[in-house]
Order: sequence, then structure tokens, then C-alpha cells
Amino acid sequence: MRSLRSRLRPLLVTGAVVGVAVLCVPTALGIAGLVGWTDVLALTFLGLLAAAVGVLGLGTLLLYRRVGALSRSVTTAMDTHSRRVTETLGRDRMETTRALDDVRERVVHLQKETLPRMGRDIRNAVAVQGRDDYEQQVAWTELRDHLDTAAFMPPLRGWAASPDVLRLLVRHIDRLRPDLVVECGSGASSVWIGYALRRAGGGRLVAVEHDARYAELSRDLVAAHGLDDVVEVRHAPLVETPVTTVTVQGEELPTADRWYDPSVFADLKGIGLLFVDGPPKATGLQARYPAVPTLLPRCAEDVVIVLDDAARRDERAIGDRWLAEHPELQRTEEAAEKGAHVFTR
Repeated sequence: MRSLRSRLRPLLVTGAVVGVAVLCVPTALGIAGLVGWTDVLALTFLGLLAAAVGVLGLGTLLLYRRVGALSRSVTTAMDTHSRRVTETLGRDRMETTRALDDVRERVVHLQKETLPRMGRDIRNAVAVQGRDDYEQQVAWTELRDHLDTAAFMPPLRGWAASPDVLRLLVRHIDRLRPDLVVECGSGASSVWIGYALRRAGGGRLVAVEHDARYAELSRDLVAAHGLDDVVEVRHAPLVETPVTTVTVQGEELPTADRWYDPSVFADLKGIGLLFVDGPPKATGLQARYPAVPTLLPRCAEDVVIVLDDAARRDERAIGDRWLAEHPELQRTEEAAEKGAHVFTR
């Protein structure tokens, strides 16, 4: 709008000058007497009309040029915008195509490699689990047949010991005929060991339990199977024990600072079989380590020590410490669901 005004201003000035000239010239001719006043009026009217036509023509030409320039500007802007839109759409299309190609490659990789590998892993896991379940079922059946237990026995596996470890313990009981078996921990395994000792014709089991309520439940379970004369469950709260440091993957870490109250073992001598299945792992690093340094002096010369859950790195490290500190011990690794290490001297 400002540009249009600036272009019209010279035109208006020119029109004004021409208009003044048209008015002055006929008037001067009339005053000089060269033409009549009627002719002066006619000439003035014709001059004004010619000036108006000229000004209108110039304005039309100017407007035409301005409209042309505006049209070219709009066309250029539209071309630029269209080009930008086209370029943007082209880039988006290329990016979309690349994304689709990437998705296609991933789908192909998923179909050719990931899914077959997952399928193999699942089949292997199912096969391993099925084999473990079968082996535990066989061990359970062998235990039931060998020990002639009650019809309803407490379940094994999970938090409790697995049937294959109990079968290992029963074999040692049959061979050693120990007078005293000590179990770090209590529960279903205490009942099974009690049946094994009764079948062996002698010996007793002392199971120590850090949790008072669970100790009472274990006593009730033992009583329900009529094994009170064979199995004794003692409550042994966890008390402070000296803390040591061990190296785990290059890092120095403190071991557990609690273990069973040693006073519960004060009257025990001649331990023929020691089953280490507690305290729980949550107690701290290498929580079961104190079992051998504390109880080995109370063991028979031919003692057998069974460490459960030996498939775990922590328990393996415990066994390594036992062997390093007690050179008279030797270790045998038994195939078991959770791992079992047997120590003898």
C-alpha cells in the first residue's frame, strides 16, 4: 500500500500542474481578446477533460504494472513454496522409505535369527526343566520306597531341599550310621532325615533354626510324623560374628556379620554328618561360611559335610575358603538340581 501511494504522488502533482496550465492558457487568451469567452470556457473544459483522460491513462498504466509485479511476486512465492513443499515431501518420503527399510531388515533378522534362537532357547529350557522335574520325581519315589515314609510327606524343592540332595544324605546315613547328624536349617528336610535315621536303626538329628516361629512349625511337623525321639529342632538366633573381607570380582566386600548362636552347639560332639543349608542367603555374603570353622572341631574323624545350593557362586566361594583353611578336607561335586558339594577328610 505504501509503495502504491509513493507511485501515485508524482502522478497527482503532474496532473495538478497540467490542470493549472489548462485553466490559465484559455483564460489568458480570453483576456487578450484573441478568443471569445464562450470559446475560453469550451477550451478550458476540453483541457480539463484531456488532462483527466491523461491522468486516468497514466494511473491505469501504473496500476497495470503494479498488478503485474504483484502477480509475478505471487507466482514466484508460490513456486518457491511449492518447491519447498515438494522438497520437504521428498525428504519425508526418503526418510519414511529408509525407516521402512530398517523395519523390514529388523523383521527379516527377527524371522531368520532371533525367533529361531528364542525357539531353541525355549526348547532347551523346557527340556532341561523337564529333565530336572523327571530326576526329582525319580529321587522322590526312591526316597519314599526306601524309607517307607508316611503317606503324606512335606513337599521338597523351592525353599526346601530338593529330593536329589535328600537322597544323597540318605545314602551317607545308610553308609556311615552316624550317631549325630546336624542340620543348619530346618523344615521338610528334617522330617526326611528323621525317617532315614529311624530306618538306619539309631542316631539323632539336631536341626538349628534362626527363626523362632519357623522353628516351632518345624517341631510341629516333626511331631506330626512321630519323630520326636529322633529329631530335635533348636532355636538358634543369629548373633554377631567377626566380619572378614573377601574379594568378589576384584572388589573387596565384607562378609555376613551374623551366624547361629554358638551356644546351641555346646553339648554336641562326634558329628558324623553335617548338612549346611542355612542361614539364608539374605543374611549376607558367605553367610554359611562359619559352619566348618565352628563345627569341625565337634565332628567325627570320618565326618561328611554336605553344602547345599552349591550351584551358586557364593556357596562355591565358601567351599574354596574351607579347602584353603583346612587342607585336610577334600571336595566332591555331586550332580544335583541346586548343586551339592561333599567334603570329607
